[in-house]
Amino acid sequence: MIKVGIIGYGNLGKACEKTVRARTDMSLVAIFSHREVSSPFGTPVADFSQLAQYKDKIDLMLLCGGSATGLIQESNFAAKYFNTADSFDTHALMPRHFAEMDEIARASGHISLIATGWDPGLFSVMRVLFDSILPVGDTYTFWGRGVSQGHSEAIRKIEGVKYGIQYTVPKQNAIDVINEGKRPALTTRDKHERVCYIVLDEGADAERIKNTIVNMPNYFDEYDTTVNFISEQEFKDNHNAMPHGGTVIRSGETNGMVINTEFKIKLQSNPDFTASVLVAYAAAAMKMKAEGRTGAVSVFDIPVSYLSGKSYADLVKTML
Repeated sequence: MIKVGIIGYGNLGKACEKTVRARTDMSLVAIFSHREVSSPFGTPVADFSQLAQYKDKIDLMLLCGGSATGLIQESNFAAKYFNTADSFDTHALMPRHFAEMDEIARASGHISLIATGWDPGLFSVMRVLFDSILPVGDTYTFWGRGVSQGHSEAIRKIEGVKYGIQYTVPKQNAIDVINEGKRPALTTRDKHERVCYIVLDEGADAERIKNTIVNMPNYFDEYDTTVNFISEQEFKDNHNAMPHGGTVIRSGETNGMVINTEFKIKLQSNPDFTASVLVAYAAAAMKMKAEGRTGAVSVFDIPVSYLSGKSYADLVKTML
């Protein structure tokens, strides 16, 4: 039985709580938060400042904070005391995050799984798989149309934003060209646009907030971004769900033949699916820890058989 803690109790933290409770190989010890929260399931809640006091009570800590704010600092601290798993999703900062977590986890004798969800995560695996099978070609990743938790969280942190949500929208003309068997050179701006819906605090400067969003590094500055200011009622009526999805396409060739491979997901709930992936991979990482592995790892390191609750013999019999 893996004793689990959760840091952060937003959408992902709440989804992880439900996912862990549904598993037979995990027990949830506590939730840690910087704010006053309560669990509908009665899970004990502690302040983040008490984290170190649980060193001998928790085996695995799930990091569910936002990549734009405290996730790096929280994961760096947690890895000193626990095995960890996070869903860090700022692609540009991934090498630094991996290196920092590797150093901390090796020093503390823990394993730290980084960047686990559907992208980064499952899509990362498919990019490597497709690129390896079709080495001559190009890989394209499209996200949406759907709500990006990380980008939505980033805009909600801006002073003057009462409510905010961001939809990532793939540009269909780019997908159509790829599906015709062509391999266009596409920039970030060519592939997606970002659409934001904002409810302002009373008296907030809309122009300042718009400029802050469209120029935000690593989040919006490389995209065509539309910022819509709407009423609180319209926001509550039309923007309460969290759908998402995406596609990884490899347009390649072998022996003179053009071959397109595609992996696609469509989600009614981004946080619930992200939690499912995060928890499954975290449990697999703990199998590696039991074998003596320490330091940072990613989805590239974890054998797919470690994700399953079935025996290897059963996998060979039923899945191979």
